[in-house]
Amino acid sequence: MRFMMIVKATTDSEEGKMPSPELIEAMQKYNEELVKAGVLLAGDGLHPSSNGIRISYPEAGGKPKVMDGPFTESKELIAGYTLIEVKSREEAIEWALRMPDPHGFGQGEIELRQVFEAVDLTDNPEFLEKEAALRKHVEERQKA
Repeated sequence: MRFMMIVKATTDSEEGKMPSPELIEAMQKYNEELVKAGVLLAGDGLHPSSNGIRISYPEAGGKPKVMDGPFTESKELIAGYTLIEVKSREEAIEWALRMPDPHGFGQGEIELRQVFEAVDLTDNPEFLEKEAALRKHVEERQKA
């Protein structure tokens, strides 16, 4: 089971304030624990929404609309993520609870969401085979 820990943005992260050296060290230690346990798939911090681009689809079949950041609803914005693969929902929660406060100062908020697997979406063997081939291709490119 894959889960994404979504780190919510704060006023500080949206202003581009960098984490303290202590927080960077705590996050590095946490990431090392994830790697040692063999559950870390990916994880990164994101630039503020002022550097972001939002694409919306105002109507079905309509032309996409491109809007440059910043975006005002900071509670709904994402400052970073960690993607893990674990055996259960409970294990994902345990790992999320161990993450240091991602912004420090008691402002951090993490949303934990399970990632859909291809078999959750369809039982069409042709689709599943194509999806497996795509994932294998991505893994091979990452190794290169």
